[in-house]
Amino acid sequence: MKKAGSVQGVPSVSAGTQPALRRLLALEIARAGSWLPFDRYMATVLYAPGLGYYANASRKFGALPQSGSDFVTAPEMSPLFGATLAVSVVDALRATGTTEMWEFGAGSGALAAQLLGALGDTVTRYTIVELSASLRARQQERLAAWGDRVRWVDALPDALAGVVVGNEVLDAMPVKLLARLGGIWHERGVTLDADGALHWSDRPTDLRPPVEVPGDHDYLTEIHPQAQAFIRTLGDRLTQGAAFFLDYGFPEAEYYHPQRHMGTLMCHHAHQADTDPLALPGQKDITAHVDFTGIAVAAQEAGLAVLGYTSQARFLLNTGIAERMAAADLPARTAALRLVNEHEMGELFKVLALHKGPFWDAPGFRAGDRTHTL
Repeated sequence: MKKAGSVQGVPSVSAGTQPALRRLLALEIARAGSWLPFDRYMATVLYAPGLGYYANASRKFGALPQSGSDFVTAPEMSPLFGATLAVSVVDALRATGTTEMWEFGAGSGALAAQLLGALGDTVTRYTIVELSASLRARQQERLAAWGDRVRWVDALPDALAGVVVGNEVLDAMPVKLLARLGGIWHERGVTLDADGALHWSDRPTDLRPPVEVPGDHDYLTEIHPQAQAFIRTLGDRLTQGAAFFLDYGFPEAEYYHPQRHMGTLMCHHAHQADTDPLALPGQKDITAHVDFTGIAVAAQEAGLAVLGYTSQARFLLNTGIAERMAAADLPARTAALRLVNEHEMGELFKVLALHKGPFWDAPGFRAGDRTHTL
């Protein structure tokens, strides 16, 4: 869970990578005519090979800041997360008649290990789509026990069948920033001054949020063309199967609510949260909440259908996490509670499931389905 905390002097990344990333940013900004759209800035500082946050050697995932990590996700928080998610995966494999799994952005490899341990021979192959060479190396070390049942690729094939999982993947895809200032919509970008400092710069634009935002007050928000393009690609290439995306976000009506006038963009560094993505480029995570309506619409446009949409708490409770918690010791129960408590991950995190093929009654959505809110 990407969440604020406290830390004292924890190093996050080799300082040697920072001048190179700064030089790359300066080059990117110059090539773009001295104004770089924010989505291109975000892509550079997160994914530039060897330099971006997800591509450098710093540790990202961990429960405590003393480990040198920046945030904790559900699989690191409790092994019951993967064990419970496996119930839905087994059900989806059976319903779609497939035997392969695909995970996007496997992070530390914790979720893959939990799923592989729970699924046993149900899955014949587990493919991880991973762009980061450093994360791939850590995953390979962690998952060595499963041998060649696990493989890594850096892009989707032209066709795939099976069950897809993406935990906190969509939130890290680059977004465009839109700012309504004095009643006029602008796209927010990044410039560089003579001293090499990064600054915000806004330009009038024809881009708009997907729904009209009532009022004439100043308003900052995000749109998600890259995440939606990713979903369309998945829809085009998934011949049979299902996909589960677990992330923090809202349906469209909540995402673009008039009162959410500062947007959802957030940074995470050493278990502290801040809202300044121009500071410490390459040293911290940058995320935005997911517009689940936009993702669902993009999926439908590409031939996928919505299997269900609900809160993470309801999804996990529907598939037996309470029973697993009851059988666990107190520390394990306490850790797992963070997955379902409303004031922690239970309500803010949602689960959207998509499928290609006939609909079925998936257990994770049998109570509390919110598809009607999308």
